[in-house]
Amino acid sequence: MKVTRLDTLQIAEFPHLLWLQVHTDGGLVGTGETFWAPGPVATYIHDNVASYLLGKDPRDIELHDRTLGSVYVGARDSGAEVRGNSAVNIALWDIYGQSLGEPIWRLLGGRTHQSVPVYNTCAGYGHVRATRRNALFERTEDWSLKPGDMAEGPYEDLLAWRYNAGDLAKSLVSEGIGAMKIWPFDVAAEASNGTRISLRELDKALEPFAKIRDAVGRDMEIMVELHGLWTLPPAMRIAEALKPFDVAWLEEPIRYNELDAMAELARHTSLPIAASERLATRQMFKQLIDKRAASIIMIDLAWCGGLSEARKIANLAEASELPVTLHDCTGPFVYAASCALSATLPNAMYQEMVRAYATGWYTEIVEDIPIVRDGRVFPLDGSGLGMKLRPELAERPDSTIRTSRL
Repeated sequence: MKVTRLDTLQIAEFPHLLWLQVHTDGGLVGTGETFWAPGPVATYIHDNVASYLLGKDPRDIELHDRTLGSVYVGARDSGAEVRGNSAVNIALWDIYGQSLGEPIWRLLGGRTHQSVPVYNTCAGYGHVRATRRNALFERTEDWSLKPGDMAEGPYEDLLAWRYNAGDLAKSLVSEGIGAMKIWPFDVAAEASNGTRISLRELDKALEPFAKIRDAVGRDMEIMVELHGLWTLPPAMRIAEALKPFDVAWLEEPIRYNELDAMAELARHTSLPIAASERLATRQMFKQLIDKRAASIIMIDLAWCGGLSEARKIANLAEASELPVTLHDCTGPFVYAASCALSATLPNAMYQEMVRAYATGWYTEIVEDIPIVRDGRVFPLDGSGLGMKLRPELAERPDSTIRTSRL
C-alpha cells in the first residue's frame, strides 16, 4: 500500500478548519483535521509533507511521525507544522483502521471504558462560523449579544450561561450531562489585558456560578475556562473567589507556556489546574507535568501532534498519577478521534463536547457522530475513524481544494 494523493479542503464558512484526505493506491482514503490558520497549514502539507509522504506506506505511522517531527522549525509548538502533522497522523490512523476493518480504538489497545463521561463546553452554534461577529479570534466574544440574537436551535448555550445559567444547568442535567464549562471572566480580562479584576467585575463574573448552584445544587460540575488571559495576581484572586462554588478546575488561568507562573498558582490554590490544549509534543507536556503546574492534563489531537502523540502524553500523565481530558472545540474528526482515544485511556477523566456542534454544524460535515447517552460518549464502531466527509462539501462554492499527486 502506498500514498498516491493528498487533498486539503477549506470551506470559507468555517474559516479556522482544514480537512486533509490521504488517498492510497488501494482506494482507501484517510481523513485528518486541524484547526486554526488553515492556509499556512495547507501550504506546509503541499510544499513539505507531500514530497516526503507520497509513495510511502501509510501504515508506517511511527516512522512518518518521527520524520515529519524532525523539521528544523515548528517541532515543539502548535505552529503550522505541528498542526499539519497532527492532521496527517489522524488520517494515517484512519487508513490503518480501514485496512484492517477495525475501529482505531481497537488498534490503540482496546477500550478500558465502554464510554467516557462528557462535559459540555457551553458554546453556541455560530461559535466558529465566519458569520459570527468577532470571529477572527476564538477567545473574543461579542459581549453585546442578547438572547435570541444567534438562536439556531435549542442549544444556544453561549448566551444561555451568560443570561440564564441556572436554566442551562437544568437543561444539561435533564439530558444526563453533569458537567459544564463556562468563561465569564474573559470580559474583565479583555478590558485590562489580564492585569487586574475589580471587585465589581469579580462579583459580576461569579453570578453564573451562583445561579447554577441555586438551580441544580451539587448535581453539576463546573469547569472554568480562563483562556490563558490572566497574569498571576488576578488569577490568584479569581481562584480564591471561586472556592465557595467548588469548581471542578481552572483551565489555563495563565498563558499556556508560562509554566513557572502556573506552578506558583497551583501551589497557592486547592482548586485543580487544567492545561493545556495549546501545548504540543510530549516534551512540552513533560515540563508541565514535572513542574506540577497542572493536575489535569488537557490534550488536543489537532495541536499536539495527533493520535500517536496524544497517547504518549496521556501515558506520561498516567505515570505521574494525573488524569487527562481530551479537548474538542474544533471539528467532528478530532472529536471522533478523541472519543476513540479517551475510551482506551485508563486515566481519561472527561471527554469534552459541544452539544450545539454535535447536533448542529458537525452534521453538515459528516453523517456519523459519536453518541452521547446519559452523560457519556460512546466511540464509533466503524473501521478507522468511523466517519467520512460528506462528498457534497467539495462542490460548495466556498470550498477550496488543493491536491498533490504522486
